[in-house]
Amino acid sequence: METTLSSKGQIVIPRLIRQRHGWRPGATFTIVDEGNTLVLKPTSSRQTTSLEDVIGCAGYSGPSKSLAEMDAGIVEEAKKQAESWLP
Repeated sequence: METTLSSKGQIVIPRLIRQRHGWRPGATFTIVDEGNTLVLKPTSSRQTTSLEDVIGCAGYSGPSKSLAEMDAGIVEEAKKQAESWLP
């Protein structure tokens, strides 16, 4: 497949290739210059997560909570969040 470099330095990636790879608008890439060849490598859209990002809840030392209590806590926090969005 051929494509053309625009006056703004842009290249359109043909739809068939975008669909095959699942690339959507906003996808980011790294371009690797290998002499007469350019390699287009999609960058990971997933952010890396460190153990410190998710371990916060592991230090809970209070009494065990039932599923109903946990659900109630989630609903309560959701209501607080919704109220903060209202004028």
